[in-house]
Amino acid sequence: MQKPSQTGRRSVAVRRLPALLGLIALVCGLASAPSLAQSYPSKPIRLIVPFPPGGAVDFFTRTVQGRLGEVLGQSIIIDNRTGAGGMIGAEHVVKSAPDGYTFLVGNIAALAMNVGVYSKMPYDPARDFTPIMHTVAVNYVMVVHPGVPANSVRDLIALAKAQPGKLTYGSAGSGSAPHLAAEHLKSLAGINIVHVPYKGGGPVVTDLLAGQLTMTIGDQANLMPHVKAGKLRALAVGSLKRSTNYPDLPTIAEAGFPGYEAGAWQGVVGPAGLPADIVARVHEALMKVVSMPEIRERLNGGGLDIIASTPEEFRQVIR
Repeated sequence: MQKPSQTGRRSVAVRRLPALLGLIALVCGLASAPSLAQSYPSKPIRLIVPFPPGGAVDFFTRTVQGRLGEVLGQSIIIDNRTGAGGMIGAEHVVKSAPDGYTFLVGNIAALAMNVGVYSKMPYDPARDFTPIMHTVAVNYVMVVHPGVPANSVRDLIALAKAQPGKLTYGSAGSGSAPHLAAEHLKSLAGINIVHVPYKGGGPVVTDLLAGQLTMTIGDQANLMPHVKAGKLRALAVGSLKRSTNYPDLPTIAEAGFPGYEAGAWQGVVGPAGLPADIVARVHEALMKVVSMPEIRERLNGGGLDIIASTPEEFRQVIR
């Protein structure tokens, strides 16, 4: 029998080389997969807040920031990227790499409502994000500047009817939940109060405190500290039932508008295509943080009711 030549043996080895390399790569990949999952996160994580400091989204994010960093073992960086009803910050997350280091702390506007408000959007909330958690419901309150001669919703409506087009209200931007809440009340009451849009709830409070605005309907977290300090006057809450935190405040519905309800919600999402193990890791960390008694107490005191959904439940909410 003729022995195979040296050249023949080399050619067989060359033909087998791709398969051998593929097998080595597969084995290495399987061996390293668990270590990659275990090593996350290996650098600071950015939470994009699409509104200025001072609003409910910023309040939630700063409340959980420190504890979330402790649970994940990494620094949490808050990045306020504002404008366009939350869409500028949201678009930044959509365009970020799905590696678990950039998340959006969004709200009802950026993640759902803007679809019905703007004819064109730079992203699709149902398609371009990976849901992590539906975090909190946001309770609203109607407030006025102390110089306004109104101690109730009925007083304010009477004042608006006596001075059509003279009173003003601020919102977190055109198409925002506070904007639509006020416009809904205007429609029901048949009054004319001029809308002044801002880039977020924080600047609204600044001008309201300065007497540049008559009123607003917005986040309790943003407004009630100033009510307690005597710098603003609360007239009513936006929920269907009275708040457990402020039981003496009537609802707007009680003022003659049965069924009226104004509020919002928040949630955390990542870019589309985020790996399942990272989703599970971040969701678990958030769940631990919002379950901590001191975090729950602070969020509840700020008018935020904890929801803490699963990722799939939040996906359905967005849809």
